[in-house]
Amino acid sequence: MTQTASASTSNTTRSEKKFFDLHIDGVGYLNRIRQVKPKRGEPFLACDVSALVGPADAVEYRRFDCRVSGKDAQHLIRRCEQAVGEGKKVLAGFRLGDLWTDIFTYSKGPKEGQTGVSLKARLLLIRWIKVDGEAVYTASPKADETTGGDAPASEDAEDPPAGTPAHAEVAEAASVAA
Repeated sequence: MTQTASASTSNTTRSEKKFFDLHIDGVGYLNRIRQVKPKRGEPFLACDVSALVGPADAVEYRRFDCRVSGKDAQHLIRRCEQAVGEGKKVLAGFRLGDLWTDIFTYSKGPKEGQTGVSLKARLLLIRWIKVDGEAVYTASPKADETTGGDAPASEDAEDPPAGTPAHAEVAEAASVAA
């Protein structure tokens, strides 16, 4: 019986799939938080992220239509739903993954009949949230956030000190955007 279990474990290890991840880390405003009920499949939480791009004195925005993934991210986005609905400015540090484009045709409005492109992604992580300039959430630092998720985190690893570059960059971006 023990030999069978070992053979099964080693087969599982050999057939383990490897993936290449594409992550986008940024700062942006949360908008249009909603529950999506597709014709096929399970309902899911979604939101738009208007990411800040470019120099602080000439900021541009890139809009991402996001499926919110992970229990922590879903919980945090749901906490922001009322503030977004009230028209408050909800700014967040985030990580997106699995970027793809969706081509569609406008069905109404001044662009009716024209082709449009939407950037789609999965919202994986929220690092911090500010509502109308006031900090309402800050994630505790974790090993995968400071390494960018590329290196495996050791179970024995300690949290990095608050002065690490990753924390300084997020703090600087938050103060610039506020």
